[in-house]
Amino acid sequence: MSKKIITDELITSELEKRGYLEYHDMDETKAWNLLEKHYECEVSDQWTNKSFDFYCYSETTSDGYEVFIATNNPDSVCISEDVHYYENDLSDEIAEAIQEGYNMYIDDLDWHPFIDAVEESYGSMIDDIKEEIEEELINKGYERETDTITEATA
Repeated sequence: MSKKIITDELITSELEKRGYLEYHDMDETKAWNLLEKHYECEVSDQWTNKSFDFYCYSETTSDGYEVFIATNNPDSVCISEDVHYYENDLSDEIAEAIQEGYNMYIDDLDWHPFIDAVEESYGSMIDDIKEEIEEELINKGYERETDTITEATA
């Protein structure tokens, strides 16, 4: 009796059946819609009366420098924690907000820290779904490839 083995190709095939592709192969709008559904988050670039869980935007200082704000409360910004002189760490904070399911205000949805955060979060989502698929396959009698190798060497 031949064993049913979980392979990368099988996982990829199952992902594609569910409508998931690698990020670079996805339409950006479809990728974002999948993220919103998976993490139950929302994003807007419109400052409204709506209360958001997370805000990320730029401000200009009185002497003309641009700084970046990443905060849960724009009415009480903590200079030492919420204000960033460089934008390089912001993608991590935005990715965390996405994966925590926050409703977010991002002032520029084409801004590279936001795009990087979306790509990072998409990768995390794919990893989550791969784990789900693998568990489903195990429940259907499949075995991990490493399980088979371990048995052969035992």
